[in-house]
Amino acid sequence: MRVGIEYTAAAKQRAGIGRITRELIRALAEIDHENEYLLIHVKGTEIGEGFPPNFSTLTLPFDERMATLLWQRLKLPLPIDFLTGSLDLFHSPDFVLPPLRRGKALVTIHDLTFLIHPECADPRLVSYLTRRVPRAIERASVVLADSECTKKDLVRLLGAPKGKIEVVYGGVSAAFAPVTDEGVLRRAQEEYGLDRPFILSVGRLEPRKNLGRLIEAYWLLSQEADIRHRLLLVGDKGWLYDGLFAQVGKLKLENNVIFLGFVPDDDLPALLSLADVFAYPSLYEGFGLPPLEAMACGTPVVASNTSCLPEVLGEAALFIDPTDVRPLAETLHRVLTDEELRQDMSKRGLARATQFSWSTSAQKLLAVYEEAAGGSK
Repeated sequence: MRVGIEYTAAAKQRAGIGRITRELIRALAEIDHENEYLLIHVKGTEIGEGFPPNFSTLTLPFDERMATLLWQRLKLPLPIDFLTGSLDLFHSPDFVLPPLRRGKALVTIHDLTFLIHPECADPRLVSYLTRRVPRAIERASVVLADSECTKKDLVRLLGAPKGKIEVVYGGVSAAFAPVTDEGVLRRAQEEYGLDRPFILSVGRLEPRKNLGRLIEAYWLLSQEADIRHRLLLVGDKGWLYDGLFAQVGKLKLENNVIFLGFVPDDDLPALLSLADVFAYPSLYEGFGLPPLEAMACGTPVVASNTSCLPEVLGEAALFIDPTDVRPLAETLHRVLTDEELRQDMSKRGLARATQFSWSTSAQKLLAVYEEAAGGSK
């Protein structure tokens, strides 16, 4: 079979959907050397090297803005297979579908934040996805979700047929493992100017990640408990992030709350291994990769009890209501001050992380492809 995959998000976005798509398709390339794949991306983005011969690329002759116009806004939109040639399947891993003349379409809906927490996203994006996602679900032969939670949300909120939805979990790269080499740990500390001990959180600086309440919980800890820990926040600036910096200034935490910005994947295992606890009070997630990677590095995780996080993290994390600051502060304090608990959480987290691999995810994706194509090769 010949499969087209819209790869722009993977080529453009360093984290989030881009990273999930890159990891999944790279794993697919390792297990399938028979079917033909075409990775499609807009002008101005790069895919990278290292794919096997059955993977080829197509650079579209327009940028992402023009792609949206051609595929979503014109009354007579341009079919994608007019540019790619005949496809058995076309897979869009990023919420919306371009028109397709022939072949079957698959779309990945990672989460429904735009419906459940519309206040956490740019209103223009909320409006766009609210209009386009239902159309993509209607047109798709298969809808892929990152978790059972997202699958249930798709049925409950958008009336998606349950039998049309397949869950393909994310995975944990082998690179995420406890780092014990003192030289590697020391270089990471020097590179990022880190003083131990610290609490760590990884995620884009945006309202959905609920970092304002995490900062407030940290302030409570600093006022009421004898801790020496700093709070390190890793992630690109997203939408409405300015309030976080203002909050840190207002609480006089400039020397204790450190914004590291984006950290490359290669450096994350060392930072995770150095942290005493990983905090993830996100309001809503479709999968929740960062806390799972923290577990793979042996770091105890405190996470929200909402959306997919209990499903993904199982009994290995401690869960809190992300809207209540005091329990978050108290749970962090409990982990930081109870060595026996921390060791137990580390062991349980390491075991939990082994249940998710990109290879397993890619095998599930390939099975979905082949079933959608009628089993043909």
